[in-house]
Amino acid sequence: MHNDISEILVTEKEIADICIRLGSQLTKDYKDKNPILIGLLKGCMPFMSDLSRKIDLKFDMAYMSVSSYHGGIASSGDVKIKMDLDISIKGRDVLIIEDIVDTANTIVTIVELFKHRGANSVKMVTLLDKPEGRLRPYQPEYVGKVIPKAFVVGYGLDYDEYYRNLPYVGVLKPEVYNHE
Repeated sequence: MHNDISEILVTEKEIADICIRLGSQLTKDYKDKNPILIGLLKGCMPFMSDLSRKIDLKFDMAYMSVSSYHGGIASSGDVKIKMDLDISIKGRDVLIIEDIVDTANTIVTIVELFKHRGANSVKMVTLLDKPEGRLRPYQPEYVGKVIPKAFVVGYGLDYDEYYRNLPYVGVLKPEVYNHE
């Protein structure tokens, strides 16, 4: 797996530091609230797990499975909810936990959905922000690191369901996914 990576963009140490920084900020910002952390599966799992241990508050956790990629390397633009929430968010302060914000197709759709469902507030916490990939205007409230437009894998991010278990975020070599 490591041989398929052309460069490491975010090291294990940087990820740990990001979780500490964002966890501390969320602890301050939500000290008098009872937030609900909603992870967007599957990519959120490592980040949500590590981040949640750095938030010194009581909070609920829930998950949704949402996709706009459907197996490729580019967003299809068609957002599908594969698994919905199993609890109500009406009147709640929602923190969406995501591995990366790229095109913003998925996140804009989910934010609108949560507002429609009566959430008190909806904010985004993302490990990575790739603004050069935007197809829709969106700015996450909490960002771990801004990265350039590159196809990245690791720490939850995948290509065809592989590489999620890398402990860092790296750029996948084009020859791995360009099969012409």
